[in-house]
Amino acid sequence: MKKLSLLFLLVMSFAGSSVYAQFTQSQMVKEWQRAKDYSKAYLDAMPADGYAFKPTPEIRSFAQQMLHLADGNYGLVGVASGKPNPLGKASDEKTIEPTKEAVTKAVMDSYDWVINTLQGMTPEQLQETVKFANQDITRSGMFGKAFEHQTHHRGQTTVYLRLKGVTPPNERLF
Repeated sequence: MKKLSLLFLLVMSFAGSSVYAQFTQSQMVKEWQRAKDYSKAYLDAMPADGYAFKPTPEIRSFAQQMLHLADGNYGLVGVASGKPNPLGKASDEKTIEPTKEAVTKAVMDSYDWVINTLQGMTPEQLQETVKFANQDITRSGMFGKAFEHQTHHRGQTTVYLRLKGVTPPNERLF
């Protein structure tokens, strides 16, 4: 039974990433805007004193999780678009003050950059192939990987909110 469940999860993971790659450019922009709004709801939900909170000493704080999400937006979409990271080699996770205001601004700026970058690409460019992790992937597919990354890290912060006694924002599938 465990093997069947694992197989199902793997198939669904691959299906989800290939479905994203089939979205039109305008659908992708809409999804990124939804993700931005959803992430903002998470950032707003965490009290200012919770930004330094770590569920265990070994893992990132809430602020670090969100800043890592922003770093991934820049890094992965940089690969997808061929555009240089506007931060240069700097990392938000290592350079931004972990306050509610600074983290919120940094994360929202990263989403704005992703959305503007995506809107500036042509459908033909989105079908071009790039190399990532020794694999060939379409630029559209890389936007999908970036989307998966931000979803993963935002989802991790659900536990942070609950441990601080905060009810996480409701799911926003649409």
